[in-house]
Amino acid sequence: MASEIRLAFAHPSERAISTEGEAPRDRISLREHVREVEIGAFQAERGHTQRVRFDVVVEVAPSTGPAPDDDVDRILSYDRVTEAIATELAAERVNLLETLAERIAERILLEPQAMRTFVRIEKLDRGPGALGVEIVRTRRDFGEHLHEVAQTRPHPRVAYLSNAALASDALAGWIDGFAAEGAPLILCVGLPDVPRPQAAHPLAQRRIDLLAIEQNGWVLAARDPRCKVVATRTELDWAMKNGQICIWAPSKIVLDAAQGPASQPRNSVALAGWFAGLVEACELVAIGETPPADSPVPTRAVTVGNS
Repeated sequence: MASEIRLAFAHPSERAISTEGEAPRDRISLREHVREVEIGAFQAERGHTQRVRFDVVVEVAPSTGPAPDDDVDRILSYDRVTEAIATELAAERVNLLETLAERIAERILLEPQAMRTFVRIEKLDRGPGALGVEIVRTRRDFGEHLHEVAQTRPHPRVAYLSNAALASDALAGWIDGFAAEGAPLILCVGLPDVPRPQAAHPLAQRRIDLLAIEQNGWVLAARDPRCKVVATRTELDWAMKNGQICIWAPSKIVLDAAQGPASQPRNSVALAGWFAGLVEACELVAIGETPPADSPVPTRAVTVGNS
């Protein structure tokens, strides 16, 4: 029992050794990698960072055949482990350490040399001690999903519709034309032309405005049943792979973004430009509105009344 308790709190490398079975593997490890991260499910954890420590062990298949020729390209680089952490931290804000650990493990196991990984993540500032989780994942735990993640994401076309465009009789024709151009289509809308609640606090007003944009998205969905309102990156990825036309509901992605938009939701065409960059769109089309000058992707404008 004492040995089991010791292993429960030991570094993941010791856990790996104790469970290696009859086919021992080579290991690389990352110890006590500390980052400042905004993470947590509680409202008190939003808006500021806390120290988070990462300990990772990756088991790789041992080299066979002739002795290694000291070529860095033949091994799994330590940089790939730190890059996996950095990539997932930059992707979006998450509430749970469990979610972050799962995503880091999945990204590490995309590497062809990686067979099994131990990921331990601990919050250092949340309680009287280090509060954390540890997971163990193998390539077979993710199955075909690893292949799906490794595939290149499509580059969608993002189309911003002004309220005049949303009410136009040409709406169906625009959607038909964009859909025929081949790239997945994501539609964005702005604030509706109706009064909305006003709050003294800017963060509260931001949420109100984001929800108002989503309400306008549902107005668009009611006008064309081909268009489905989606709120998460997972939904968007699935929709793009399956040919579904999407309407972006911005609240979750904006609020969870590690590097959110500089503009406020009331500048909704700039918000659409930020989103187009986030999804690596092939272009941003602004119908009835001037495209943002600092758009991270190519833009074109369409005048309401002209297709």
